[in-house]
Order: sequence, then structure tokens, then C-alpha cells
Amino acid sequence: MDTLRIVIADNESIIRMDLKEILEEAGHTVVGEATDGVKAVELARKCHPDLVIMDIKMPEMDGITAAKIISNEKLAPVLLLTAFSQKEIVEKAKDSGVLAYLVKPVKEANLFPAMEIALSRFKEFAELERELEEVKNSLETRKILDRAKGILMDAYSLSETEAYRRIQQYSMSKRKSIRDVAAAIVESATRKR
Repeated sequence: MDTLRIVIADNESIIRMDLKEILEEAGHTVVGEATDGVKAVELARKCHPDLVIMDIKMPEMDGITAAKIISNEKLAPVLLLTAFSQKEIVEKAKDSGVLAYLVKPVKEANLFPAMEIALSRFKEFAELERELEEVKNSLETRKILDRAKGILMDAYSLSETEAYRRIQQYSMSKRKSIRDVAAAIVESATRKR
């Protein structure tokens, strides 16, 4: 595992100290420590850590609520710690976007695999979101291109292939994307109406 920049949030100072020691001995850097969920979210926003390790039960804002904010803002993967393994807490944790979960006391043998799982899942989700965005853009481009081809076909009695070829040629000659050329055709036709 690469060295990581980590935020630790737990209202028990002994737990924070133990975690910090384990992490720093393994070569990681603790870039911030918080005693409540509000400070944990602030640190995640400010420090841009690679990982947030956070207790569930904390004052002001609990770890599950803080984890949900951190996950929704895509700030960092969150590994939750708890002294409780109750089913309802596990369910709430799953709904908060938490990517891994450990029951205290934290042991090195459990911590590092849980960290790797959280990081791996975070990367997978980011990749899926990127792919989804590409698909959305591709579909949007296809819709605009189809409208532009239809406009050219109607205006100049062209076949679909010929309309596409003209858009493509104009795109290359003006060094613009096909999507930009198609959008300009659609916009121009819309203005004329």
C-alpha cells in the first residue's frame, strides 16, 4: 500500500493516539485529528486526505452523518470504527456511503486490509462515475448529431451518410469537435424558426 494522508476522528484521545502510532509506524501521515464529526468534515475538506478513519459515536455530529457528507462530497473514502457491532448501526453505516467498517479495539491485522478495501472501493466508484459521465456525454452527442443530420438532410436533400460526412468535414476543417459543429447547426436552425 502506498503511503497515505489520513484524517483520524475519534472523541477518545487514547484511540486516536494508538491509531496514529500504528499508521505512522507503517509510513502513513496523519494530516489531521478531530474529536467530533463536524471537525472531521472540516478537516476532510481542508486537508484532502486519502482516507478518513472515524468513530461512529462522537459529539456534535456522529460519524455516520459525517461519513455521509464526506462521501456525498467525494472528499475521501471513509473507514468507520465502532465499539458496537449492532445490526442497525451496520445498516446505517452502509447507507452513509462508508466503504469499510471495523469493530474496536482496532488491530493492525484488521486495519490495513480494511483500509485497502476502502481505498479500492472508492477508486471503483470514481471509475464508475467517470464511465457513466462518458456514456451520458456520448448519448447527448448522439442526440445532437442526429438532430443536426436531420436538419441538413431536410435543408439540402442529403442522405444521412452525406449529412454526417459534411458535419465531419466541417469539423476537421475548422478544428472543432463534431458535437460542437452539430450543436451550432441545431442552434442556427432553431434561431431561423
